[in-house]
Amino acid sequence: MGVRFCTEGNLVLIIIEDDEEVVTWKKGKKKPTQPQENLRKKVKAAILIQAWWRGTLVRRTLLHAALRAWIIQCWWRQTLAQMLEKRRRAMLMAYAVRERALVKLQSLVRMWRIHWRYCQVLNAIYVIQCHWQCHNCQTCAYLRGHCVVTATHLQFHIEIIN
Repeated sequence: MGVRFCTEGNLVLIIIEDDEEVVTWKKGKKKPTQPQENLRKKVKAAILIQAWWRGTLVRRTLLHAALRAWIIQCWWRQTLAQMLEKRRRAMLMAYAVRERALVKLQSLVRMWRIHWRYCQVLNAIYVIQCHWQCHNCQTCAYLRGHCVVTATHLQFHIEIIN
């Protein structure tokens, strides 16, 4: 005795070969009029095994598909995180370069302003020294002075001592 499964179109045929006769049972049609009890049990068991195996295959296929989708999602999240990190790093570098340029420019402007003030004081000192040399011969006085340079202005003090 043997059981075979065949398909005709969208029908599933279960063919049971018995020593005496070949019984064909189409799913969805009426059962044979005089089936043997043993044959009926074997057909039901074959149907149950077939349904279980198809369900197992479907579940396995769905599990594999879900796992593959999960792997792709993990890879995509990692790729997005890397792209975001690259973009963040590039923006940070651009910000650092811009800030460094601003600090350098401010430093150069402050240096130029202090140098300009220093040159003004130096010119004033030269003028005073030139006039004082002429005046010094006549009065024999001493000249004492000091200069203080700050970030906002210059202080210059001169004392004439006789």
